[in-house]
Amino acid sequence: MADSLNTITVNGVTYNYDEYMASQNATKKDVNADYISKDTFLKLLVTQMQYQDPLDPMDNGEYLSQLAQFSALEQMTEVADKMENVHSLVENIDTSVLVGQLTNMIGKTVQWATTDSDGNVTVHEGTAKSVSISDGAPSLMVETEIKDASGNTTKAITKVDISTITRVGDGDISE
Repeated sequence: MADSLNTITVNGVTYNYDEYMASQNATKKDVNADYISKDTFLKLLVTQMQYQDPLDPMDNGEYLSQLAQFSALEQMTEVADKMENVHSLVENIDTSVLVGQLTNMIGKTVQWATTDSDGNVTVHEGTAKSVSISDGAPSLMVETEIKDASGNTTKAITKVDISTITRVGDGDISE
């Protein structure tokens, strides 16, 4: 009966606990070998209680220790979930504040710099027209004037990453 305490039953098949965990870890290389899920823990505890010798039951201290471990695991899981929710909320607040600040730039002249593959920096200038959010990252939509080879000017909208903005101001800010 002592060996039955080290077993786990999955889909009606009973496995040796160590062999089962080894097979699970072999298929999930990114899972730590010492980690078991709370569902697995509960199944092990129920299996232990189900197959214990009625003449020699499990020690109450051991049972309470396992329940305390499960309770701690459950609380840590809950805290981790809530921390993830708080992190998400803070990111949303940061994005909202940033969008609010970016909307104050609408109608103003902005300068931004780009670097080509050779390391050459080019400074661009245009008028901020709107704020765009793509994949959770805000950017500024800027209207620029483009001159072609014959000297004709056309207007175009350019999506500007806010990390590249170097100056913001009313009127011409070119030096």
